[in-house]
Amino acid sequence: MSDVQQRIDTLVKSHKVVLFMKGTANFPQCGFSGRAIQVLKSAGVTGLHTVNVLEDEEIRQGIKDYANWPTIPQLYIGGEFIGGSDIMMEMYQSGELQQALTGAQ
Repeated sequence: MSDVQQRIDTLVKSHKVVLFMKGTANFPQCGFSGRAIQVLKSAGVTGLHTVNVLEDEEIRQGIKDYANWPTIPQLYIGGEFIGGSDIMMEMYQSGELQQALTGAQ
């Protein structure tokens, strides 16, 4: 595992809920990241840890390889990759996201 992959692995496994996004929770810098934050807030997430991929090019590229998922944002709950904003929205609408968050918090 490369250094950046190890850093990502540590982040994912040391926080219950991690969102790799463009910007911050208070200032998302793309529409998909903004939607991801809104979905998580609506789902009642607590203890959210965000990683601004715009601040670290290695993580921005490395996270795509880590999950074998080409887009950002990426959500991890309990160390497991959940998906991007579209999947988060679908899971929220079905109630699955709230269940996953409850189990992880």
